[in-house]
Amino acid sequence: MENVATNGQAGPVAVVQGGALAVPTLLGRTAPRIPVAGRIRAGIKVLTRRAAENERVRAIYERGVEQGKSFDSIEREIADAAPDLKNPLAPKNVPYFTVRGEDFPNPEIARQITDLFGEDRGDGVKRLYRFPVVFPADAWQSVMPHELVAWTANERRFWSEYAPDGQTRYCMSHAPVPVVSGTRRAIRVWGGRKTMRRADNGGLCDPESCAEYQDRKCNLSGRFIFFIPGIKSISAFELPTNSFYAMNAAIQKFQTIGFMRGGRISGFLDGKHTPFYLTKRLVEVPRIDEEGRPVRTSQWLIELEAPVDVAALLRPDEGLDGAEARAAEALNVLEGGPADRRFAGGTVFGDDGVIDASASSPRAAPAHGLASDRAAAPASVAGQGRAEMPARNARLEPQREQAPNGGDEAARVAQAAAALGVVAERFERYADKRWGRGWKMNANGRKRAFDEVAGFADDGEGFRAKVDAELDVFS
Repeated sequence: MENVATNGQAGPVAVVQGGALAVPTLLGRTAPRIPVAGRIRAGIKVLTRRAAENERVRAIYERGVEQGKSFDSIEREIADAAPDLKNPLAPKNVPYFTVRGEDFPNPEIARQITDLFGEDRGDGVKRLYRFPVVFPADAWQSVMPHELVAWTANERRFWSEYAPDGQTRYCMSHAPVPVVSGTRRAIRVWGGRKTMRRADNGGLCDPESCAEYQDRKCNLSGRFIFFIPGIKSISAFELPTNSFYAMNAAIQKFQTIGFMRGGRISGFLDGKHTPFYLTKRLVEVPRIDEEGRPVRTSQWLIELEAPVDVAALLRPDEGLDGAEARAAEALNVLEGGPADRRFAGGTVFGDDGVIDASASSPRAAPAHGLASDRAAAPASVAGQGRAEMPARNARLEPQREQAPNGGDEAARVAQAAAALGVVAERFERYADKRWGRGWKMNANGRKRAFDEVAGFADDGEGFRAKVDAELDVFS
């Protein structure tokens, strides 16, 4: 498969997520982005001691806060009124989030969020302490993008990017705008400003030897991207954060949930429409002071909560995923194949043993008899069912009937991938990235992997291109 060209243009054909072939367009192919419709802040800004002594500045600040203006707007007003006052606002760590109308294209959304999820905790002010979220993608890198970045007054000056191997980190900057030879007139650039590796440090991002990082001009910057249940918006919302500890803890939660859900972190967590929650928790954070001594300070950090029954995530007979599994089992029986032995008369046969499911899940026991009874379908019916199936499933379906446990199912998926030209080790890397490292141990994860490979049964070239794109282009 051809890689992306230097100006962001794609090769003749690009395989996008889901296996569809994307015809190249004038604007080429870029990494998918989730549009954002508003911003929730993790803290507030207050007047510095010197700024608070100026009555005019204090009045501008209090009026702006009352009117729901963003702190950036308030700071600009103060700069116009008192140009000699440098940095009049300072960030303050608080136990609640800030929702202001100016941070949203439609200020009404800010009011809706506060009305739905705000709390008055005894001080007479309704604030946002905790609110539900659902994430729009399964890759945590997509819903929590982050980078090391140094800003000028108007734009990014330097920022970090990883090489396709996922190991080397580069320091990037904007390339100079070319000019017409013999004149000072800038050439119209197609496709936006070009980027380049920073020249004066070899193009490598090494914070320990970076002057901007050591001077605190370059810092870690990230954001959560999510939807809020109950808030009607086709675009997502974002919550910026610079906290390494908050983002690192969130990554662990994402990976844990993904491990138990076959690589999924998007949408609701279970059939009961349980969302994630974003809140704050007071913790002691270790840091190194200016003299190199370790100290600890208390901070309110963003915390990602997943208030869900973990056992329910691990049971394949619960919720929408369970319905899919039971539907696949019923289809298999109608086609003349044996029923799934894991759902036999109220007993679930898991990968690691036998679990009695009669008390916890009445749906585990089929209403019309045991699985062994249903398996005894007439051979003529089975023959008719298989004869009408599409040819691309005919190669893989017989193997579906021979999966007594999770290990065999995972091996069967790897064999099907190998038949399409993707070696086992490479498919393993692809599957770990697409569905999470726990896909083998989760029945739903194994089912998704098999369904994707089976979908390419007649298109080995397309499947290889999809794997190459995921591992070599989007890594």
